[in-house]
Amino acid sequence: MGWTSGNWSGYAIKKAKRNAYRSVSGYWRVPKVRPSKTNKYSSTWVGIDGFGNNSLIQTGTEQDYVKGKAVYYAWWEILPAPETKIRFPVSPNDLMYARISKRCGTNQWLIILSNKTKGWTFRKVTKYNGPASTAEWIMEAPSIDGEITRLARYNKFPFSRCRVNRKNPLLKPGNRGVMIQNKGVVSTPSLPNRTKDGFFVAYGSKTPSPPKSK
Repeated sequence: MGWTSGNWSGYAIKKAKRNAYRSVSGYWRVPKVRPSKTNKYSSTWVGIDGFGNNSLIQTGTEQDYVKGKAVYYAWWEILPAPETKIRFPVSPNDLMYARISKRCGTNQWLIILSNKTKGWTFRKVTKYNGPASTAEWIMEAPSIDGEITRLARYNKFPFSRCRVNRKNPLLKPGNRGVMIQNKGVVSTPSLPNRTKDGFFVAYGSKTPSPPKSK
């Protein structure tokens, strides 16, 4: 086991030097959330920074169960600003692709989020001045008004073809993180697949088997 968190689970990598990571990308299937008696939330994303620092540039999908119904949408965010919704449709099991990359010689970054199932692509060029020393592929219990939410009960889903600086990140078991809420493990990633660029994330404390590499 690598690390634990009250609001993140997935894989995170880091280096000591600034500007170690110029791009991060990956694919995932939008997980379906199950009904709950109370409001519960989940965010699936790729990003740069935020793992041990207070900066973060990220984009992903939201899967919540609020006021008796499931809610799905896409978004991007740069801390400390709130998320910005992307006004394109998202449904469970849609295949998503995200890439965040720095433009050479500038502090300009390109955010791309594509829904390969529905056929849309969002692009945004924006300034970002973070250290760019960590990269992540994460299932999160997002914060609302500064409070970490209860994680929605979601179906197991894969992250695949993860890349950092356009190369295979060669994920290691020590890069794994589980989410702990109310003293219990609520979200657990698998070990990396054989090619070390993909993994499953599952609700609960049981570790899923890794995906079979194609």
